[in-house]
Amino acid sequence: MVSAEDRQDPHLNPQPERLRQCARTRRRKSPDELIRFVAAPDGTIVPDLARRLPGRGVWVTATRADLAAAVRDKAFHKSLRAAVVVPDDLLARVETLLQRRLAEAISLARKAGLLIAGFAKVEELIDRGQADLLVHAADAAGDGVAKLDRKFRALRGADAVAERIVREMTSAELSLAIGRANVVHAAASAGGACGRIAVEAGRLRRYRQGGGGAPADVGSNQGRK
Repeated sequence: MVSAEDRQDPHLNPQPERLRQCARTRRRKSPDELIRFVAAPDGTIVPDLARRLPGRGVWVTATRADLAAAVRDKAFHKSLRAAVVVPDDLLARVETLLQRRLAEAISLARKAGLLIAGFAKVEELIDRGQADLLVHAADAAGDGVAKLDRKFRALRGADAVAERIVREMTSAELSLAIGRANVVHAAASAGGACGRIAVEAGRLRRYRQGGGGAPADVGSNQGRK
């Protein structure tokens, strides 16, 4: 079952979209490879992960490293040609929003009855051939992860599961999203909510893989004197 929100989300219902230009690299890319930002009425730069906020958008390649470089190079000021303020915590704020979207996707799948938790239940779902996506806590023990991964790859094929194994959340975060204590392993069967987990996990993964923390001047106010 796909919710009304899912149907409106451009990441789950890809439509032919024109390429957008990254404000830092000047390269034209699919919107799925970028993050949109807008300036609030007070000039503060705000991430628009759902691409719904009004105003002129500034697009930046969706990695932490590219965003840090965009801030350092004053890409927001140059693109908007206006005085803007970049929050000190912009890089962390984007990551938090990406984490929140993943948590919401997992919670939605749980409420839809598409996601189960617990090692034994996950193993059983895989053995029945019904597991479409695997979720491990980032701090899960290696032996349990390896056992479930082997079974999942045997079921789906090694090449088919690269984006279907999620390890972007800690046990505490996963437990909060699912609504039960000490969740370490979970699995989802096919469905729109399951697809959203894969999409949101991929976005968070790509953002984090882009590099480390912000440079010293990331918190500077671009264009404001």
